[in-house]
Amino acid sequence: MKLFITGISTDVGKTIASAIITESLQADYWKPVQAGDLENSDSHKIKLFVSNTKTVIHPNSYSFNTPASPHLAAEIEGITIDLNKIVEPITHNHLVIEGAGGILVPLNDKNCVVDLIQPDYKVILVSRHYLGSINHTLLTIEALQNRKIAIAGIIFNGVENKASETIILNKTGINCIGRIEPEPYFDKNVVLEYADLFREKLLEL
Repeated sequence: MKLFITGISTDVGKTIASAIITESLQADYWKPVQAGDLENSDSHKIKLFVSNTKTVIHPNSYSFNTPASPHLAAEIEGITIDLNKIVEPITHNHLVIEGAGGILVPLNDKNCVVDLIQPDYKVILVSRHYLGSINHTLLTIEALQNRKIAIAGIIFNGVENKASETIILNKTGINCIGRIEPEPYFDKNVVLEYADLFREKLLEL
């Protein structure tokens, strides 16, 4: 199973969700494009959060020092992102693929993050509640559906908002995998607890 983790925006919890899913399935992890914070990248964070010994963290296809949209980070560093050079790692394990920002974050003049999603990927959307998040969530879902990309499930991250969650789920019919609560911190033990909690629904995807 190949799971592509995307979000309704940046900083909504894609990486912690990816860590939980990776741990739950003892999957491999791959972030094709990393922009910024290379000393503490998302791949580094996954390594810190995952307990199992089966997970392999595959190298980024592109990594940039500049914390910016990938197309701009690449331009600043004199590089053009070429989708042909973003080659999925070979593995016989489950694979968790983490996107960058939201699905329409540009990679170059023509392509966006959504163009990384292959036909055999199952998409999991991470949503965090804030003023405007219903709109961002529904727009992301509609954009994916307009491209004939099915969404396998949604994970809500942060403080529960029943009104927002109910309207999103009722309008879309999307499967809710669960919620990540606003924990005071995340470490391997907390990630493992969520991994156990989410495993049954993940295996049903």
